Amino acid sequence: MSKAAPKAAVAQALRLIVAAGKAAPTPPVGPALGQRGVKAMDFAKQFNDRTKHLIPGIPISTAITIEANRTFTFITKTPPTTWLLKQAAGIEKGSARPGDVIVGTVSVKHIYEIAKVKSQDPAYRGVELSKVASRVLGSARGIGLNVVY
Repeated sequence: MSKAAPKAAVAQALRLIVAAGKAAPTPPVGPALGQRGVKAMDFAKQFNDRTKHLIPGIPISTAITIEANRTFTFITKTPPTTWLLKQAAGIEKGSARPGDVIVGTVSVKHIYEIAKVKSQDPAYRGVELSKVASRVLGSARGIGLNVVY
């Protein structure tokens, strides 16, 4: 019989949406990090410091990498596209039946401005603004917004 080689420790990836400046060791942050052996308070302090220049409460997409030794790094991104669209349209929630029910209206200028914000995300680096705007336009239609030209 041969012995199996010990498994190498693998970093864990975690994605959360956390309110800017309001991270706390309470749900959803506390349990998500606690079950992975990370002190949620340490994350909360670092996150709140990094987002203190933003309007408190804006949802921030956050990608957290947790190493085997329980240290972590994280990247903050821009708010979710749907949140930005709902703010621009002045609505609280999107349509349950997009395409059938229109819940609000945004202009092409809104789409372009949101695309400029989203183009700062690492996933969109190097992508033409027109392609980012096209994705934002698709998201707008997906939540039941009418786009006026």
